[in-house]
Amino acid sequence: MAAHPDPATPSAGAGLPLDLGSWIGRRAETASTRPALTFEGRTLTYGQFLDRIDRLAAELAAGGVGHGDRVGYAGINHPTFLETLFACGRIGAVFVPLNFRLAGPEMAYIIGDAGLHTLVADADRAAVVDTVRSTLSLSRVLSVTEVDGWEALEPLMSARAPLGLPTRVTPDEVAIVMYTSGTTGRPKGVMLTHANLFWNNVNAMFSFDSSQNDVTLVAAPLFHIGGLNVNTLITLQKAGEVVLTAGFDPAETLALIERRRVTTMFGVPAMFLFMAQHPEFADTDLSSLRSLVCGGAPVPEPLIRIYHGRGVPFVQGYGLTETAPLALVLRTDESATKIGAAGHHTLMLSEVRLVDPHGIPVPTGETGEVCVRGPQVMVGYWHNPAATAAAIDEQGWFHTGDLGRMDDDGYVYIVDRTKDMVISGGENVYPAEVESVLYDHPAIREVAVIGTPDARWGEAVTAVVAAVEGPAPTLDDVREFCRDRLAGYKIPLRLEIVDEIPRNPAGKILKYRLREQFGGA
Repeated sequence: MAAHPDPATPSAGAGLPLDLGSWIGRRAETASTRPALTFEGRTLTYGQFLDRIDRLAAELAAGGVGHGDRVGYAGINHPTFLETLFACGRIGAVFVPLNFRLAGPEMAYIIGDAGLHTLVADADRAAVVDTVRSTLSLSRVLSVTEVDGWEALEPLMSARAPLGLPTRVTPDEVAIVMYTSGTTGRPKGVMLTHANLFWNNVNAMFSFDSSQNDVTLVAAPLFHIGGLNVNTLITLQKAGEVVLTAGFDPAETLALIERRRVTTMFGVPAMFLFMAQHPEFADTDLSSLRSLVCGGAPVPEPLIRIYHGRGVPFVQGYGLTETAPLALVLRTDESATKIGAAGHHTLMLSEVRLVDPHGIPVPTGETGEVCVRGPQVMVGYWHNPAATAAAIDEQGWFHTGDLGRMDDDGYVYIVDRTKDMVISGGENVYPAEVESVLYDHPAIREVAVIGTPDARWGEAVTAVVAAVEGPAPTLDDVREFCRDRLAGYKIPLRLEIVDEIPRNPAGKILKYRLREQFGGA
C-alpha cells in the first residue's frame, strides 16, 4: 500500500492541522517556555524541544529523506526517539520504531520490509545492526552517540540550521508504521495515519482527565503504542511535561513520582504490581498522583484494591497497536463499581461490539470477539493487503482476536485472547479470571495460567507461578485457595514453579514460551 493515501478522498478533519509536525510546532508557539521533556535531570522547554526537532528534520532532509520515505529508530527510551518522530512529521516522512530487544536478523527483516531510508540508533542497537548491516539497503545510519562507522547525530544537529518551512502533510497520510510483536509468525507493520493518532487522543481527552499542568512519567517503552500514545503524546499536545526514563525500574519510578510530583503515568499491570511489591512503596508519597492509566492486560482486582487503598484510582484502558490504541476506557469514577471491566462499549468517537465466529453480534452476557470501529483504527498493514482484508471487514470493523463479554449496562469485560483460552472438559476457561484469583494468594508473586495437554480433560488448567520469598505453594494449597472462589472446572489441575514469568519489553506475558516449556499446545 502507498505510504500516503490519495488526498482526493480525505477523511474527517482534512485541511485541519492534525499532523504530528503541527502538534509540536503550534505548541511551541503558544507555550515556548513551559517544560516539555525531562530526561536524566535535563529539561527542555517547548521552544528548545522544537529547535532540536527542526534541526534534526533539516538534517534528515539534507541526507535525502523525502516526503513518504521511512526513517527508523532503534534504541531504549531517549529524547532522540521523540525528536525523530516529530522531525519525520515536520518533513512528511514516516516514522518506524523498532523493538530494541530484537536480534540482528529480526531487525533486518523490519528494516527491509519497511524499506527504511535512514536508521537512527543508540550505541547498543547500532552494534546489533552492524551484525547484519551488509544485508541491508539503508542509505544512511545515524547514531545517538559516537559509534564507529556511523554518523554521530549530535554534532550534525548542532551544525545544521533549523528547518525553514515544514512540509504540508494531510491527515490521511501514514505517520507511523509500528510493527506488531510477531509472536505467531513474521511481524506486521501497522500503518497509523496522523489522523489516527489525533483522533485517538481526542477520544482520550473525552474519556479521562488530561491537563496542561500534568507531569506524566513515561517508563513504558516508546516503541510500543501504549508507551507512546496513551499519555506521552497527549501530554505534549496539552503542553504538559513528560518525564522520560530509559526503562522501567520500580525503585526509580517511585522516587521520581515523589521528587517530580508526577500526576499520571501509563503502565501495564506488571509495572504497577512490581511497584506495589517494592519495599519503598508504603513510604513513598503518592499524593501528587491524580490517576494511573493501566492497559495491556486485564488488571487483577487485588492490584486495584492496593492502589485504591493509597488513594490512587486507575483509569483502565483496552486497545491495540491497530487502534492507536484506545478502544475501551474505564474512568476513575467507574473503577470501583465496575471492577474488572475494560470500559463502556461506546467512546465519544468510536464503538466496540462483540461478534460470534460468523460476524454476528452476540447477546448481552455471552462471549464474543471484540471488534472496533472508529477514526483511530489503522488504515491497514504495510504491504500486506491480505492481512488487512482479514482484519478489517467491509463495514470497517477491526477484528481484534480478543474475547469479551458485555454486561447489561454496556460495559465490556475482556475475557482473554482467543488463542489463550483453555478448553477443559468441554468448558471454556479464561485464564485472566483464574489469574486474578491467584494474585490474592499470599505466596504468589506472579502467575500465568495456560492450558496443557491432558488425556482426560483435553486440556489441564495449569498455573505457572513465581513465588514470593519462602516456601513455594503446592498444588493442594492452590486448589484449596481457589475452592470457594472458582467453579471446579476452573481450578488448576497442574502447578509449575518458575523463578520469573517471561515478558516482552512492553510487560506482556509471553504465554507461548510457557506453552513451549510445559507442553502446551
